[in-house]
Amino acid sequence: MSEQDRPEVQQDVQDAWSALVATALRSVEDGLVVGTSGNVSVRVGDLVLVTPTGVPYDRIGPHDIVAVDLDGKQVMGTLRPSSELPMHLAIYLHTDAHAVVHTHAVHATAVSTLLYELPAIHYMAAALGGKIRVADYATYGSEQLAANVLHALRERTGCLIRNHGTIVYGDDLDQAYDRTAQLEWMCQVWLAARSVDGFSPSLLSKRELARVAEKLRDYGQPNQPDQPDEGPPGV
Repeated sequence: MSEQDRPEVQQDVQDAWSALVATALRSVEDGLVVGTSGNVSVRVGDLVLVTPTGVPYDRIGPHDIVAVDLDGKQVMGTLRPSSELPMHLAIYLHTDAHAVVHTHAVHATAVSTLLYELPAIHYMAAALGGKIRVADYATYGSEQLAANVLHALRERTGCLIRNHGTIVYGDDLDQAYDRTAQLEWMCQVWLAARSVDGFSPSLLSKRELARVAEKLRDYGQPNQPDQPDEGPPGV
């Protein structure tokens, strides 16, 4: 019996797939993706579950599981995996990620065309490791894009992708999604602040971001992982 055929592994995979589909649908409802843009993945042991390419999220069912191994070989499902699979696999192979969310969010994509780095406009930048870098452009789905993203993710859990969108990872799907939403919001704040003629937004120092990063270690309620997110600390 192969590893993925064991009953307990099958249940873990089914549960993870349900959470993945729910996250993908949420990204549409929240306006972070349009149509079939963007993709979501989650790691279960040595398997990576990922949204299929070219299929609207509301048409993905519980039996449409798409899974690959860490070499990219498809081991479950008949639908083809996301065209951005190389980017997802590179992150799993080179970080401690357990979930990855990629979007074409409007404000973040706009900022990716303007900057090489999103300044520290809000303290929640600390949740992603500091100022948000912009990965160099490369054709979608390419190994070069995967390499560019890894470079931008050094000591970070998220980055912008030039003329493309965002990619963020976390310990689980909830964390990866929350960080994605925070990144889009920070980009919207920066665009709004920069639009006021004659003024430049104030920025936070590296020292302050380090203080916030330390405080975030103890943020939230202990031993209650199912509590809903209530926004950035301080809200």
